[in-house]
Amino acid sequence: MRVLGLDPAAAGTTGYGVIETDGRHCRIVQFGAERAPHGANGDPSTQLRAVHSLVTRLVKRYAPDVVALESVFAALNLRTALRLAEVRGVVLLAAAQNGVPVHSYSPREVKYSVTGYGHASKQQVQQMVRAQLGLEQLPQPADAADALAVALCHIYLGQARQRLRNATRATEGQKAPGFSSRRRTPSAR
Repeated sequence: MRVLGLDPAAAGTTGYGVIETDGRHCRIVQFGAERAPHGANGDPSTQLRAVHSLVTRLVKRYAPDVVALESVFAALNLRTALRLAEVRGVVLLAAAQNGVPVHSYSPREVKYSVTGYGHASKQQVQQMVRAQLGLEQLPQPADAADALAVALCHIYLGQARQRLRNATRATEGQKAPGFSSRRRTPSAR
């Protein structure tokens, strides 16, 4: 499975990371970050077009099976949250236009799945991404490390869901001790 992780930015750099997994091992295909140009007179459409173009290029070049996206952080101020929602909408559109499903994860889910602590710092996330992917150096910039963490989160949570499904299937055929599958009916007196 190939996952394109994205860490979109309302204003600034959008991080991306492509990870491939065989279910046991993960390997980096590519990662980086791109800063979208600012439009004249603060027009956000220039930035939105650039993010759409970036996602479309990445999807066409790396052919991911899924896009994993960091969701909007609830504590942001309203203006920033709205801008980020616009950027996320463009990402969702680009993925849909290319037939790639998208899964969203909160920043806390991402941090917890990669570091084991939902309030980890950016530096802790970078350290764990480096360790889990066997990199010699920290992935830079931090936005790219965050995107790799989002991709890893999708992989890890998918593996956990599969283990749960397997465990559920294995126990479906087993009965709990002391219980009978036959219903008791009241006897007629």
